[in-house]
Amino acid sequence: MENKQLQQWIEHISLTSFGVPFKHIASFNSRLRTTGGRYFTKSHNIEISSLQLELHGTEEVEKIIKHELCHYHLHLARRGYQHRDADFKQLLKQVGGTRFCSALPIPKRKEPYRYKLLCTSCEMEYLRKRKVNPSKYACGKCRGKLKLFQIVLVKQVT
Repeated sequence: MENKQLQQWIEHISLTSFGVPFKHIASFNSRLRTTGGRYFTKSHNIEISSLQLELHGTEEVEKIIKHELCHYHLHLARRGYQHRDADFKQLLKQVGGTRFCSALPIPKRKEPYRYKLLCTSCEMEYLRKRKVNPSKYACGKCRGKLKLFQIVLVKQVT
């Protein structure tokens, strides 16, 4: 699904569920991992996680869209649009939106460690995903000097 289709979908949901048109920009954001969507109070735009659509389907995303539209319409009406506000809770229940994202979380990307810091005196190892300057740090165990090694990753053939 593209941003244009999402825009039309949100406009349709806004008219059918809320009776008020959505007049701002809706887009997908694939970087949203801990949330299903976002409403921006300054621009009034809405972002929806494309990963939620891939993993949980259109029914779950429609509930997320209704949640974000509750923020949108209440904020523009100058009513309580935050999660803790009674207006928000009441409207969310009325339109059938979800209070929380799906019960199944998005799996985290496990990045392998690429660097190893080794203490020259006590041989304590520190694994890092990003390259660091060892001269700026000391061993947390003995305060000794650290030496940086790059770990060579070998892909396993299955």
